[in-house]
Amino acid sequence: MNMSAQQPSPTRDVAGIRVFVNGPRGGNPVPLVRHAAGMTPADMQGVARRHGHESAFVFESNEPGIDWKFRFFVPNHEMEMCGHATVGALWALREWGEWTTPTARIRTLSGVVDARWDAQRARVWISQPKVRLSAVDAHFGDRVCQVLGAQQPAGHNPPVVNAATSRVKTLVRLPGIAALDALVPVLGQVEAACAAIDSTGLYPYAVEAGADGAPDGAPVVAARLFPRSSGYPEDAATGIAAAALWGYLSSTDAIPVGTPDAPVVTSIRQGEAMGSPSAIDLQARFGAHGEVVGCWLSGAVEWAAL
Repeated sequence: MNMSAQQPSPTRDVAGIRVFVNGPRGGNPVPLVRHAAGMTPADMQGVARRHGHESAFVFESNEPGIDWKFRFFVPNHEMEMCGHATVGALWALREWGEWTTPTARIRTLSGVVDARWDAQRARVWISQPKVRLSAVDAHFGDRVCQVLGAQQPAGHNPPVVNAATSRVKTLVRLPGIAALDALVPVLGQVEAACAAIDSTGLYPYAVEAGADGAPDGAPVVAARLFPRSSGYPEDAATGIAAAALWGYLSSTDAIPVGTPDAPVVTSIRQGEAMGSPSAIDLQARFGAHGEVVGCWLSGAVEWAAL
């Protein structure tokens, strides 16, 4: 826990947390309303607009087998699912002593999310389903690269792929992390580019060889997220996009997944170019026969002032 921020009471109207923290001023802020019963959609969207971030709202569940219902708003609209807000809200419920079991199930507009408490690391892991992939037409892929301001070396024609475990994100591989950090997108054209390919955000990324001694030779993966229409130009840490990227990279053997007895954790770095260093941890969810059926995602959380 970040001891510089006082733990708020669960009865407070809006609590502040930061999720996927990987350094000072890191992570993605979440305004969190623990007792959202009676709030209208306009009320919830108003919270997101006042604070300028994805906001989470916790409702009691009357559905058998479901512990809570979560809703999520960004300044411009409601979202079906928000990975970092789900991780953060569950961590806060644990800190408040309201979640005491090893696992939990959450109802979202995107479906049911399974959660488990990692006592050793004091972290929450939440489930995402197997990734769905679709290629983006080369013409639209070129347009996406132009909007991102991606300077590709001669002969480098990266595939542009739509990927989703919840909302569709558009993945664009860049030749290195330096090229990723140097992007200067044409922000006024992001929404139209996304609309043309049925995407909710552009997620350029880079994969580089890990340093000597990296566990299992795991590569370094970094990414940036430029949302279609959320009310802010760039996102510091995006769990849903990271889950989609992990699914794509694992399906192409670009990253190791390990085995059910020894799963490999991959960390996707995000937010560094905007001064909010973040890290999203992902590992495979395995089925009964050892097949990959999705992923778990997690990260460090701390209390923060809003």
